[in-house]
Amino acid sequence: MPIRQEMPVFDRPMVAIGLEGSANKLGVGIIRHFPRPNKTSPRPPAEILSNIRHTYITPPGEGFLPRDTAKHHRSFVVKLVKEAILQSELTVDDIDCVCFTQGPGMGAPLQSVAIAARTICLMWDKPLVGVNHCVGHIEMGREITGADNPVVLYVSGGNTQVIAYSHQRYRIFGETLDIAVGNCLDRFARTLQIPNDPSPGYNIELLAQKGKHYVELPYTVKGMDVSMSGILAYIDGIAADVFSGKPRFADDSEQITREDLCFSLQETIFAMLVEITERAMAHVGSQQVLIVGGVGCNERLQNMMGIMARDRGGDVYATDERFCIDNGIMIAHAGLLAYETGYRTALEDSVCTQRFRTDEVFVAWR
Repeated sequence: MPIRQEMPVFDRPMVAIGLEGSANKLGVGIIRHFPRPNKTSPRPPAEILSNIRHTYITPPGEGFLPRDTAKHHRSFVVKLVKEAILQSELTVDDIDCVCFTQGPGMGAPLQSVAIAARTICLMWDKPLVGVNHCVGHIEMGREITGADNPVVLYVSGGNTQVIAYSHQRYRIFGETLDIAVGNCLDRFARTLQIPNDPSPGYNIELLAQKGKHYVELPYTVKGMDVSMSGILAYIDGIAADVFSGKPRFADDSEQITREDLCFSLQETIFAMLVEITERAMAHVGSQQVLIVGGVGCNERLQNMMGIMARDRGGDVYATDERFCIDNGIMIAHAGLLAYETGYRTALEDSVCTQRFRTDEVFVAWR
């Protein structure tokens, strides 16, 4: 079981290093928290000392296999840790704890980074803190944007959830029933042979901006949940016709292009996400939406969510690619928040899990 000590009181700045490697992005970040002036005052803004990332990129039409991604992480983790320390202008003695992503994510990459974190904590004689990947996204988003108590839309390659905080847990109000939104976009990018550099989802976003015709696709909202595998299969079929010389035509008899397909896919699945997010806002009475996760960088998703939020008299909060895409600083930040409440992860409990639910985490710092 994780070790939870009596709530300590810190009268000096605290520093954490965070290692993230749940998918194809390897990130290392170092953050500094400052003590509260008193128990009732808010914590001063954190100081980001370094935030370095390296991405494993595959050829167009190919996804990233767990074993190859894990090999990439093993190859670069030492280099990134050294660069992060140099960039922070700190020494090992200044680090208070070592934080790492414990899940969810791809098994082999998670294990590679966990081994690196365990090795560092033993070499440096520092406490270890395991972090939930989603909670890292949420806390980093709250820190950067200043969102107080928002409904959170968590959208990434492996996760799609609508979340709100209640009684020291991040409660899941709705989620995908099959594949995540990022996985849906990435797989369609492979269908179209779209490059994976810098990311397939970003390249789909660029193509979608040139789309002129909306192709009607299945719209699968089931209560507070969504389903995307059927949408992907349907649009893959249309794309196969286009590529095989059986053109599809829009209402004005113009031939449907791959730009039209990217535009239509984005519009459909983003509308689904906006719907369930609005329903969660109405349920909890919140006027704030925080979008986190790699897909949260998508400007069209932010615009659509903004239209909905403004109609409700609310606001949308989002970060740029430094903090939206998987990164080490979010793991360092969430880990340090937990560490400051007395949380530690014993070596025997530092195993990773691909299915680490967001609502399993006790949020002692709120």
